[in-house]
Amino acid sequence: MTSTALSLGTSTTGLVALPGVYRPQADTWFLAQALSRERLGPQTEMLEIGTGTGVLALLGASRGARVTAVDVSWRAVATARLNALRRRLPLRVAHGDFASRTAGRSFDLIIANPPYVPAPAKRLPSRGPERAWDAGPDGRAIIDRICESATTRLRPGGILLMVHSGMCGANATIDRLSRSGLAAEVTASVFVPWGPVLRSRRAWLERQGLAAEAQEWEELVTIRASHVKNAGLG
Repeated sequence: MTSTALSLGTSTTGLVALPGVYRPQADTWFLAQALSRERLGPQTEMLEIGTGTGVLALLGASRGARVTAVDVSWRAVATARLNALRRRLPLRVAHGDFASRTAGRSFDLIIANPPYVPAPAKRLPSRGPERAWDAGPDGRAIIDRICESATTRLRPGGILLMVHSGMCGANATIDRLSRSGLAAEVTASVFVPWGPVLRSRRAWLERQGLAAEAQEWEELVTIRASHVKNAGLG
């Protein structure tokens, strides 16, 4: 695992985000770095789970991949479609749960920046911007679903790239993916300042043992899993 200071110059010039849609942040660009290291082309079928503004899906499309993006938010779907039109890039955007909307399909590359912020409520929010980050008491509600479904949605040699907080337990993610038959590893980590959501939950996070007292930095991890270890995409 490598730790680096996050310093990305990725531009969002002209990127539209309707109210309530998750805007690209540090985790977005950290996952973009991982995506930049994969080989993409016209034969690559790519899926983005939880596309938000569509920026990562559009990065894949700009490199020739045939991209499907899924989000549970209608505003996110509209935003991603609008950004695709503005950038004149082909992008298929579907509304709904990623598992049901991709049933029976498989992909060469799956990328996901899922909700991963631990939240006191056990039930996931059904509306509002919190859907982009709240993920149950351990932050793993969506992460675990992605791990469980990855094997059936990845083609042989296919790659899963996922980013989430170190609070959620990178080893737990690696273990779940490994038990499903994938070769998985943490390929990078980075520390970023706490944002307003974590700061608003400081007392609860400390009581849960998820954060140290006076902690100000959050670790993000990128996880790469494949059917064939270190396989690339052609």
